[in-house]
Amino acid sequence: MALEPQQHLDEHDPSDTCFTFDYQPLDDVDAGQRWSTWLSVEPLCRGPEPRPDWVVTSQAAIDTELGVLKTGKEADAFLLERSVPAGHRAGAAPRYEPGDGAGDASGPGQSVVMVAKRYRGEDHRSFHRSSAYTEGRRERSSRDARAMAKRTTHGRAVAAGKWAAAEWQSLVRCHELGLAVPYPVQIDGTEILMQWITVDGEDGPETAPRLAGTRPGPALLASYFDQVREFLADLVGCGLVHGDLSAYNILAAGERLVVIDLPQTVDLVGNPAGLDFLLRDCTNVCSWFGSRGLEVDEQRLFGDLMAHAF
Repeated sequence: MALEPQQHLDEHDPSDTCFTFDYQPLDDVDAGQRWSTWLSVEPLCRGPEPRPDWVVTSQAAIDTELGVLKTGKEADAFLLERSVPAGHRAGAAPRYEPGDGAGDASGPGQSVVMVAKRYRGEDHRSFHRSSAYTEGRRERSSRDARAMAKRTTHGRAVAAGKWAAAEWQSLVRCHELGLAVPYPVQIDGTEILMQWITVDGEDGPETAPRLAGTRPGPALLASYFDQVREFLADLVGCGLVHGDLSAYNILAAGERLVVIDLPQTVDLVGNPAGLDFLLRDCTNVCSWFGSRGLEVDEQRLFGDLMAHAF
């Protein structure tokens, strides 16, 4: 029997429990750096266990900003390195394999490069369809709901945190289901740290390209479509819909696809537009695969997925 998805997502709301404790950083951290926030957030705000061996949990680790990775409609993504300086090594260095998100472990301490996705406030976002995605979701605090409706300063801050929390919950849920999404490392307010999906580059690992930017051959194209169909079927089987799936938020890590950007995941039944969102996801992906020469039909895909849902 499929779990009640929205009930599961609401059990532990990170917007209610995830925060950073007050602490004073030491003076020996350079500009663009901070001490690791791993132990500064609540346990429920850390990634699900068992955790990959590349996750750096040492209290001695330092986070270093590496630059902007991507800007988006509601959030910006940055690359962030979490490393343990020489002399503070705790445990064996993680093993790096292309595409697993681990950083260069050949140095004197543990090191991993992650994606830091940071949600902007309502005043600095261009994502205007949020009300359609949030229908059917419950607000724990009536005060927060009123503040968001009135778009007060507090309401705008709550809204940004709600979108971060929604993506965190979706990433955790999808990871628990074994779906191909980045491993969620931690959430701290409006910042989510997650696995960096990479491919081999000339100078080391680099960000995996979006599916939209690839030109796969016939066999790989068919394999890619099978992976997308399986992802959608597994998600629908748990009563969930991605809600904004396209070739622009699917990464091609070699022969493996990884789905990203999940803040707008909706309940297939609880959201009045759930079926419409599912059909749109089918149309978006089938349009791309069709443009690459693969014979696919969005109505047939939609029908197949509905068979998994009910």
